[in-house]
Order: sequence, then C-alpha cells, then structure tokens
Amino acid sequence: MALFTVGLNHTTAPVELREQVAFDAQCLPNALVQLTEQFPGIREGAILSTCNRTELFLAIDDAVEPEVLSWLASYHSVDAETLAPHVYVFKALDAALHMMRVASGLDSMVLGEPQILGQFKDAIRAARDAQTCGTELEQAFSKVLAVAKRVRTETPIGRNPVSVAYASVNLASRIFSDLSLCKVVLVGAGETIQLVAEHMHGQGVHGIDVVNRTLANAETLAASIGGYAWPLTELANRVQDADIVITSTGAPVPVLGKGMVERAQKVRRQKPMFMVDLAVPRDIEPEVDELDSIYLYTIDDLQAVVEEGLGQRQDAARQAEILIGEALDGWQREIRGYRAVDTIKQLRDTAQVLSEQELVRAMKMLEAGRSADEVLAQLSRNLTNKFLHAPTVALRSAAEQGDLSLLEATHRLFSIDGTEESD
Repeated sequence: MALFTVGLNHTTAPVELREQVAFDAQCLPNALVQLTEQFPGIREGAILSTCNRTELFLAIDDAVEPEVLSWLASYHSVDAETLAPHVYVFKALDAALHMMRVASGLDSMVLGEPQILGQFKDAIRAARDAQTCGTELEQAFSKVLAVAKRVRTETPIGRNPVSVAYASVNLASRIFSDLSLCKVVLVGAGETIQLVAEHMHGQGVHGIDVVNRTLANAETLAASIGGYAWPLTELANRVQDADIVITSTGAPVPVLGKGMVERAQKVRRQKPMFMVDLAVPRDIEPEVDELDSIYLYTIDDLQAVVEEGLGQRQDAARQAEILIGEALDGWQREIRGYRAVDTIKQLRDTAQVLSEQELVRAMKMLEAGRSADEVLAQLSRNLTNKFLHAPTVALRSAAEQGDLSLLEATHRLFSIDGTEESD
C-alpha cells in the first residue's frame, strides 16, 4: 500500500480555479464512490475540500499511479491542461508529511488557524459514511490526527492573534472576563466584520447586533451567527446597550461621533465600553477616546498585536515541524517493520513444517521401541540440521564469493559474538 495525495491550494491556484474544483457536501459521497470504483488501483479514498484547498487522499497499490488529475478535471468539467500547472502530487511518506502539516495548520493561509483540523475530521467522516475509508487510510488518519493534537496542545500555534479581526476579539477578552456575558454591536458587514463575528460567536457570544447601511447584508451576516440585523439609523440606540463595539464600514466619514457615545454612556451610567475601529478612514471620531470609561483602539493599535502574534506563531510553527518530524520518523519505522511481517511469517511456517516432520519421525522411532533418550537426541540433531541447512549453504556461498554482508547480518541476527576472519 502507498499513500497518494493530489491537490491544489491557495499557494498554487487562484480562487477562480479553486472554486471550480470544490466539492460541496451533497455531491461528496457520489464523488468518493466514483473515484474509488473508477480506478482498480485505488483501494480507499477521502476528499478534503475547503475555500482554500481541494485535496484527494488515497490508498493505492504500490505499482499504480492513477490518473486522478484527469478524473478531477472531468468531474468538474475543467480543462485538464488548465488544471495541471496548479496541482501538486505527494506519495508515500511525502504524502504523510503533507497531511500532517495540513491538519496542524502549517499549510494554511493563516498560519496555525484551527478550522482546518475540524475540516480534516469532516473529510474523514464523509469518507467513512461513503465506505471509501478502510484500514489503510484509517491508520494514516490516526497518525495525522495524533500529531495535529500534539501540535495544538504542546505548542502555542493557535493562541496568538494574526489578524486584526482576531486581535480585536482577543483584546476584548482581556478586558472582559467572560465575553459570553457581553452585549456586542458590530458595525458593517464586510469581510473583516464577518471574521470578527465568527470569532465572537466562537467565544460563546450570542445575540450580536449587526448594524449596516445595507440591511440585507446585515441580515445575511446576523443569520449566520444567530444575531440581529439593524439599519445604520438604529446605531445610536444599539450603542446604548453595547459593552463592545467593533466597526469596519468603509464610510468616508465617521459613523460614530463623540456626542453619540456620550449620550450612550449616560444611559449606561458610565459602564466601561470597549471600542475598536478597524476602518480606514476611521469610523469612530478620535475624540471618543477622551471620554471616561471608553477603551478605544484603532487598526494601528492592533497591528502591533498582530505582528507580535505572527512572530510567536512562527516560533510555534518551528516547534510543530519538530513534532511532525518525530511522528514521521516513528511512522517510517513502523512501515519498515511491516515489511518484515511476511518474511517472519514464512520463516515461522517453514520452521513449523520442519518441526512437525521431525516430530512424526520421532514418534515412529518410539513406537518401534527405540529408547526415549536416543529419540530425543536424534530429534535435536535433526532439527538443528534441518533449520540450519539452507542458511549454512547461503553463508558458505557468500563467503566464497567475497560477500561478507550476509555474514555480518547473521552475526547481528543471531547475536553471535566475534567476527569472521577474512584475508
């Protein structure tokens, strides 16, 4: 068996091409069955498909390299020649190494991002449901998930913010002991605010207010996190209830002025309010920072946090690479050990046949009236001669031909002290 991986990701293909070869959850079972049935050499298969990558993890016969690229292109009606320059292929331990790096977040667009591990597990689950994941891939996935867990628990790979969206939520968690108890207002509905919303939701924050000039966009985002959508005209009322306000609208002038925040704080009786302005130009007037009990941060303030977090993640990534290397070495030793299994079985079977033959001969000698001592001595001599006949002939032949490697191997194999004398 050999592992075989074919894929493309954010480093090898533009998003326009990645979109064309993505698998949605509905078509995945059929795709897996088709893939494993179309190629006799493919024993098992799984597919990982995210916005940043599409990868096929396969268990194949050693002598086979299936034309998976052609299948992938045909399945998605994409020209194979267009696809080929963007595709990478890994086999055997290189495939195992790649899978470990992917599951550990080392191959992600955002270094160390945690979502990929869940997506990897979803891919495994889908393959199991489609019955295309058997013993060989299960064993590989077990190794991959084990090292990914070690990377998560033994290194700080995902603990430091590397985006302003994550940094804003991380900073809020330092000010408020329990974010889930906070009322959060997000102003805007673009990509940055979407990321903030996902991070907040992941921290257990519920009932988030999403305020946006275009209400439909606010409604789409709010629905994805179980929040509430409001038009921009409701901003003043929403801020009165807010412990945390994060903005990123792209508006040419501030949408939150000092007066609006002052009025909100009177209603709130000066309870602390954490505010983050991720927009350029600014969404929140700088003068807001002059108000008591207001903690206002801009994108420039967070950039230093992001740079620090990125440096820490890079240090953690180096630690993770060491863990992966250790796991891969262990896996390689296991694979080498498997190669001896058939040989050991054959050796034992041969010895068992010889033993049974000599036992039958010994029983006949006893039945013929020969003494037990004589029979046991003969049995011992016969077993020794039979077991060592073939190795003795091979060793003598190797010595005559000047090949000492077999002699040295025999010393190691049978723990024989001393070395053979040679000219």
